[in-house]
Amino acid sequence: MNECWSADFMSDALWGDRRFRTFNVVDDFNREGLAIEVDFNLPAPRVVRTLDRIAAERGYPLKLRLDNGPELISVTLADWAEDHGVTLEFIKPGKPMQNGFIERFNRSYREAVLDMFVFQSLAEVREQTEKWLKEYNEERPHESLGHLTPREYLLTQKPEISSYPWT
Repeated sequence: MNECWSADFMSDALWGDRRFRTFNVVDDFNREGLAIEVDFNLPAPRVVRTLDRIAAERGYPLKLRLDNGPELISVTLADWAEDHGVTLEFIKPGKPMQNGFIERFNRSYREAVLDMFVFQSLAEVREQTEKWLKEYNEERPHESLGHLTPREYLLTQKPEISSYPWT
């Protein structure tokens, strides 16, 4: 847990073509979706706030794996990482499979939420995203985790965390 988180952005559009983005974060250890932040604009300070919100419940990761997007190569994120002892590991440009856990997560999210619904507002996107993330983490077994959910797998590997508020 918290050895390496993977992060990435996705984009889609509301009905009427207004574009929005998501910032997705996964813990590689148990494939748990830690956050999907949804908004029209997700600049580096917002990315840092999202990471701090996750860390307030779980602690900081040792490493954060990401691509070379402008929000992710910012001084804001570099300063955050240095302040919290987090190593930023950038994948090579054009090599998304170097960040395979988040790519797999993104595909699942796209198929189950973004491609499945026609959204008219960010509130609708956030509502469906929250429902899906809970199901993904707590109800859907993952073959790669021995047919356990990410939360079940975490508790089998780290039983001492069963009293954490996010479990």
